[in-house]
Amino acid sequence: MVQCLEEIGYVLDYLLPCLGIKSFLQPRRLRNPEKVASETVFSVSEIEALYELFKKISSTVVDDGLINKEEFQLALFKTNKKESLFADRVFDLFDIKHKNALGFEEFARALSVFHPNAPIDEKIDFSFELYDLKQQGFIERQEVKSMVVATLAESGMNLSDDVIESIIDKTFEEADTKHDGKIDKEEWKTLVLRHPPLLKNMSLPYLRDITTSFPSFVFYSQVEDA
Repeated sequence: MVQCLEEIGYVLDYLLPCLGIKSFLQPRRLRNPEKVASETVFSVSEIEALYELFKKISSTVVDDGLINKEEFQLALFKTNKKESLFADRVFDLFDIKHKNALGFEEFARALSVFHPNAPIDEKIDFSFELYDLKQQGFIERQEVKSMVVATLAESGMNLSDDVIESIIDKTFEEADTKHDGKIDKEEWKTLVLRHPPLLKNMSLPYLRDITTSFPSFVFYSQVEDA
């Protein structure tokens, strides 16, 4: 379970290096960074920095101002041939408008949950939705197994089916307090609060430091942070 959530951190570890943008290029301006900032935990300067990341990724295949799944895959795995249940699931959670493409506001709101200052309830909800593959409002045993098997395969680890089943047995034994064969949001929250490492990689400290890590973005900023 912990390893599956750690994959979230790995996703952004792949995305953030795309911020290597040449400082002499004058970026297209983001029209209303204050509005986007007000809807996330990011400051205005951080939103402007994220916009540069967004533009870099969205122009990888087609420079249309949107991140499609292929561009998302390229940013994650440096190839458009990589198939990943985990990557598909993360993309789907980012794609709240279900258009198979991410606009900047969707991108910023989705990343906001990984900010160290984001409310813990938001982090818990996101991690729950990651496992709720069928979007039924609860997590079934097969959904947990699918995610575990997928993330193990991506990391190159091979565990026998018996070992995987044992892991899932122990997880449900602790989490399924209602003994109905599924984990609802309340049970999930109790589980992750009891085991904080499950949410460890739902907080990415460098999102807080994004403008100091890439000061050229501050140079271009035309808006004062509150």
